[in-house]
Amino acid sequence: MAECPEKTRTGDDGDARCPTPEDLALLEQWDVLQSGMRRLTDQLLDDVETTTDLAPSSFRALWFLLTAPEHAAPMNQLAATLGFTTAGTTKVADRLAEAGLLERHPSPCDRRVTLARLTEPGLAAAVTAALTLADALRKRVVGPLGAQSFASLVDGVGTVDPTPGARRGCP
Repeated sequence: MAECPEKTRTGDDGDARCPTPEDLALLEQWDVLQSGMRRLTDQLLDDVETTTDLAPSSFRALWFLLTAPEHAAPMNQLAATLGFTTAGTTKVADRLAEAGLLERHPSPCDRRVTLARLTEPGLAAAVTAALTLADALRKRVVGPLGAQSFASLVDGVGTVDPTPGARRGCP
């Protein structure tokens, strides 16, 4: 273990203390989990892009709309899903609209809200990409872990998700 700096962390008693071996083991486990999931996600999205020519952000937008009611959602929900700014989301939507995969129009309930909706070709592309991801998940995740371990992992992550259900919304 590396030397601990003088003032690294203050305990409940106000005294500086170093990470314990248990702290370090926990932090190493976290690093394995988060970095492994990031690399796995990158690999899975590369599988989708190789098969469908959809960039990861385009696939994520199509997937969100595929699972949204009536295959449509407000642009601000799409931005929240992608984790992009409004400008970044507009660029993704522009590319998808130019490719004929989505269309934008005002919400019938609130004309201030712009909805993104899959077109028929967009629906077909989203389904193809989703099936490609499902195959990659079976090969790269479910196969090595087993279906029950994968389901347990999903349940565990769902339990600690700070915003469960945040992904879904109504157009």
